Amino acid sequence: MHIVVGLGNPGSQYASTRHNVGFMVVDEFVRRAAINHGAKSRFRSHLIDADVSDERVVVVKPQTYMNLSGHAVREVVRWYRLPVTSVIVVVDDLDLPLGTLRLRSSGSAGGHNGLRSIIDQLGTEDIPRLRIGIGRSDAPARNQVLSRFSSDELPLLPSIVTRAAAALVCWLEKGIVVCMNDVNQAMPPPRDESISNREVG
Repeated sequence: MHIVVGLGNPGSQYASTRHNVGFMVVDEFVRRAAINHGAKSRFRSHLIDADVSDERVVVVKPQTYMNLSGHAVREVVRWYRLPVTSVIVVVDDLDLPLGTLRLRSSGSAGGHNGLRSIIDQLGTEDIPRLRIGIGRSDAPARNQVLSRFSSDELPLLPSIVTRAAAALVCWLEKGIVVCMNDVNQAMPPPRDESISNREVG
């Protein structure tokens, strides 16, 4: 059994912002897995429990706002009594170029408040995470993460989200060591893939 956590902020005003790319990726993961039932509201999250690639997977979108994500994740992990190595967190990363993916088995929060909250609440940095580059600008960090993608960036977003969702499937099927070798290679996002931008639930 595994838990896939996408980080973001609830509410339509945040739906298309850079900080919500974690939500976008788990939405695409759900679409790719052809999960056809909606999310339940549990553990201060939108949650889907389904079978994916012959594994039981719980997909979690905390609704606590980013800075308190750890409280929701802790409740889910404790309920299912899983080790943190069975959890993966999908987060945006200001310090990675747009579209760059980085899969890691552990590490610091790297300045990400949602990931920091999860580390604090679970009491360990040994939490797998998939970082998705959203690009840094001259704007203050808070303004950048809450901004929307530019007209030049938007055409790239579907393929970025699709590749990230595929990385989650790889993690489930092959494990983190194998997938780190594939996912962490620099590769330009293709431009011709489509994606559903619907919300889970």
